[in-house]
Amino acid sequence: MNTNNQCALITGATSGIGYELAKLFAADNYNLIIVARNQVELDATANELKQQYDIDVVTISKDLFKQDAAFELCDELTEQNVQVDVLVNDAGQGYYGKFVETDIYRELDIINLNIASLVILTKHFLKQMVNRGDGKILNLSSIASKVPGPYQSIYHGTKAFVQSFTEAIRSESKDTGVTITALLPGATDTDFFNKADMLDSKIVQEGKLDDPVKVAKDGYNALMSGDDKVVSGFKNKMQVAMSNVTPDAAVADKMKKQQEPVQNENS
Repeated sequence: MNTNNQCALITGATSGIGYELAKLFAADNYNLIIVARNQVELDATANELKQQYDIDVVTISKDLFKQDAAFELCDELTEQNVQVDVLVNDAGQGYYGKFVETDIYRELDIINLNIASLVILTKHFLKQMVNRGDGKILNLSSIASKVPGPYQSIYHGTKAFVQSFTEAIRSESKDTGVTITALLPGATDTDFFNKADMLDSKIVQEGKLDDPVKVAKDGYNALMSGDDKVVSGFKNKMQVAMSNVTPDAAVADKMKKQQEPVQNENS
């Protein structure tokens, strides 16, 4: 890698917010390590970024639904003596449906991806950053972290963990030279809803989805400013503010109406 450039490691970098973040880092002359499951998509993204921005891009195919894959990623980069200056934990997935009806094994995979792999990568690289006295971490949280989520109970639960975890380790890491930032988007126009099997939900069918380009820019700016968190989008800021002063049960019922299947509207 070009040692004159700093290096950012981004998980989930081949689509959605992660892809847009990768472009922002590339435009600022960061070399990239991009991680996703699909090698073909990784190669296509890497070729595009290298040609457009004249940076080095390393692709690593890992299935972060498996905890072992996160440990493998850490070990491989340690063996190669690669310094990661910025870690972006973007990879995450949801799963739509009533909890009593959904597949527990798929839910455990999502908990591994959204929580376990994020924690493994964060611990590994935060240790290195604190030892150097320099570094940045961006964790993809969500406004889902602030509200209960009927029909997405596991996803909202994992994001509540990510938000609380990020705020805690940010406090622990004060005065170390390392900053840790949480990005809280709302419903964004990515492949998330397709992967979560929730294209029939009201929030997708009737809502206005946010632009991943703007969400990524908000997160990037907050990260570079060393902010603790950023809620992307005015309507999302208002939703979080309202949820803070509304009883949890009422917030959950409101979310249930937003996320229920359209075909069940009159049932």
